[in-house]
Amino acid sequence: MGRVEGKVAFITGAARGQGRSHAVRLAAEGADIIAVDLCQDIDSIQYPLSRPEDLDETARLVEKSGRRIVTIQADVRDAAQMRDAVARGVEELGRLDIVVAQAGVAGMKGEPQWQAWTDVLDTNLVGVLNAIHAGLPHLEAGASIIATGSLAALMDVSKVDQPGKDPGGVAYMVAKRALSMVVHELATHIAAKRIRANVIHPTNCNTPMLQSEPMYRSFRPDLEQPTRADAEPAFHAMQAMPVPYVEPEDISDAVLFLASDESRFITGAQLRVDAGGYLKWYDYHA
Repeated sequence: MGRVEGKVAFITGAARGQGRSHAVRLAAEGADIIAVDLCQDIDSIQYPLSRPEDLDETARLVEKSGRRIVTIQADVRDAAQMRDAVARGVEELGRLDIVVAQAGVAGMKGEPQWQAWTDVLDTNLVGVLNAIHAGLPHLEAGASIIATGSLAALMDVSKVDQPGKDPGGVAYMVAKRALSMVVHELATHIAAKRIRANVIHPTNCNTPMLQSEPMYRSFRPDLEQPTRADAEPAFHAMQAMPVPYVEPEDISDAVLFLASDESRFITGAQLRVDAGGYLKWYDYHA
């Protein structure tokens, strides 16, 4: 028996990166998957997003483990599309036990700047809430909601050196902070139904979002066209452990734990998978 045997998981952003990793790991532990992704670019986001063939590859990997999967190209920014995706998946797979609101974009250096602000908030905050709200009516006691936050949500960056310089980049932090607060409050009130909700906060994670030209420029603003080789030494600044990033599978370990009955009394947690990044910002406090 797998750790989530017989459960069904709804995962957004499932075509590649962390989302694909979560789908594959949960399937390997017995879950069937409803996999959703946009599979097209957003004009203001300055790196390529997933494609339909990426979602097809996720399906192939899930099916390789012997589990069922429903793949749907849909936009988390659209609440109706999320409701329809969940309804279609539940109709085919019979139930819903796990919601993994993973889809997200990074808008640093985005153009037009204020469109990047809007697209990041609509994806990383509104999109997370749309996914959770679509799943809620189908969840019963023992279900688990998991949202992807970020170490950026926990960093103390209260001082703004150049207001208005990079609203798309700032929107990422704002969205992750806001979703963390919303999930905290949601967890409080769905606890009475024995449904759990938690947030996972990764540090740098080795995905196409991190390995992208705008991210390289964010870490190496001193260079006009930095490469991965230029940026990777700077990635270490985020973590206390001597690593540039964690892998998607490291986050999937935490997703599996929070999705499984092993964490049946854990709710409202802000779980950091950050290689000690938080420790560099804060002293101990109870």
